[in-house]
Amino acid sequence: MTAETNREFEFRGVNHLALVCKDMARTVEFYRDVLGMPLIKTIDLPYGMGQHFFFDIGNGDSLAFFWFPNAPEAAPGVASPRALPALGEMITAHGSMNHIAFNVPAEHFDAYVERLKAKGIKTSPVLNHDDSPMQASAALHDGVFVRSVYFFDPDGVCLEFACWTRAFDARDVAHDPMRADGTRAVGVVGAVAPAMQAAE
Repeated sequence: MTAETNREFEFRGVNHLALVCKDMARTVEFYRDVLGMPLIKTIDLPYGMGQHFFFDIGNGDSLAFFWFPNAPEAAPGVASPRALPALGEMITAHGSMNHIAFNVPAEHFDAYVERLKAKGIKTSPVLNHDDSPMQASAALHDGVFVRSVYFFDPDGVCLEFACWTRAFDARDVAHDPMRADGTRAVGVVGAVAPAMQAAE
């Protein structure tokens, strides 16, 4: 059997799958402490919009969760953003898939954005995600940790091309997670996971 090769884009697997949770602290306690996935990046979104946390699922891939303080309750059929990130409302319901990010080579990222546009696909602006108050920069700089461009498939599924630009370290896990009631679960992130203590 001959494997077909993609002649359009070089995909390197799933960069991250972004879901929406009701309680970020409970999510950290389950994915980190129960399933053992390392928590590798925490983000407090600007303007009190919520949080975005990333867990390492191996092979350079991540499982990510948004927590939005005013997200709708879980509801089958309420599963996609109304607009692309940076172009409008991106909040989705608890338990929904917000978007899927395909990991692409950093050295081809800009060319891939232009290729999407040449194919007639409407994209978001390129977002150079960093730790600034706005969480993104128009320019690429040393503080950028991932570059992203977003677009919809024909059914409205939000897709992303993403490329990591630096390795994460301890400084990237710096935000206490939010509970469903909007309070911070102080010490949950700084605490050593029970599973990790048992392994020591």
